[in-house]
Amino acid sequence: MYDIIVVGGGPAGMTAALYARRNGKSALVIEKGGFGGQITHSPKVENYPGTLQMSGNAFADRMLEQILAQGAEIELENVTGVEDLGDHKRVTTEEGGSYEGRAVVLATGVKHRMLGLEGEQELVGEGISFCAVCDGDFYSGQTVCVAGGGNSALQEAILLAEKCREVVILQDLPALTGEQRLQDVLNARQNVRVIANTQINRLLTAAGALQGVEIQDRTTCERREITCDGLFVAIGLIPENKPFEALADLNAWGYFDSDERCVTRTPGIFVAGDCRSKGVRQLTTAVADGATAALAACRYLNELG
Repeated sequence: MYDIIVVGGGPAGMTAALYARRNGKSALVIEKGGFGGQITHSPKVENYPGTLQMSGNAFADRMLEQILAQGAEIELENVTGVEDLGDHKRVTTEEGGSYEGRAVVLATGVKHRMLGLEGEQELVGEGISFCAVCDGDFYSGQTVCVAGGGNSALQEAILLAEKCREVVILQDLPALTGEQRLQDVLNARQNVRVIANTQINRLLTAAGALQGVEIQDRTTCERREITCDGLFVAIGLIPENKPFEALADLNAWGYFDSDERCVTRTPGIFVAGDCRSKGVRQLTTAVADGATAALAACRYLNELG
């Protein structure tokens, strides 16, 4: 029986394990893929306080080393359910594992919605990015494309327009769907152009690096190539919280409907990181959630006695 079981080994989950161990609680982290989550897609991280520059992979490796040194245990399995048994919980996995803990922190993260193009996954972090705040500086003075036309895509484009020579927004619908105020900001920029009613057919590469994209008009089927140095994909995030909806409320978009306290309607179940409803999803907010959720879980356990 563990004190705290953490579902997810991203920055939020590993921070939760760290704070659990620092408070004398036993902790198990169950991760279905690679430890580190989305941050491992960033070749350079320059906005984490106290660190001038690091790779996302290096950061994830250091976090994993740290929690192991603190005595946390890890399992590489895919969690499929959590059962509330009152004073303890049972966590089950696709691989047949069953683990019991007195409290559970759900740090399931999100995954970026991809375009589904050949070679796309291999270019993530090498020409394809998802975060202008994280990676925009690497394209200063260059040309980038932004896939998407909603609020997230327009916000990315606004940040990129401050740094890049040209920003090309590629929207598959006939018009942008983001807020008008965001469109007005972009319309006022001379280095931003919008190509609507278009789909991205193919990624153009040379020597393993992104060189541009082939696009096709959805009405005329006319194809053409756009040269660019980077492609920012902003077509949505996919939370993977459905298996836990019996324990924690989800909002209309599938995120855990929890505030900054990281608590849920089920005593002993806490949430942390990008899987939670929030306005800002950054590395700093993920680790903040991890600390908050773990401390809340520790208080809960101390009250149980």
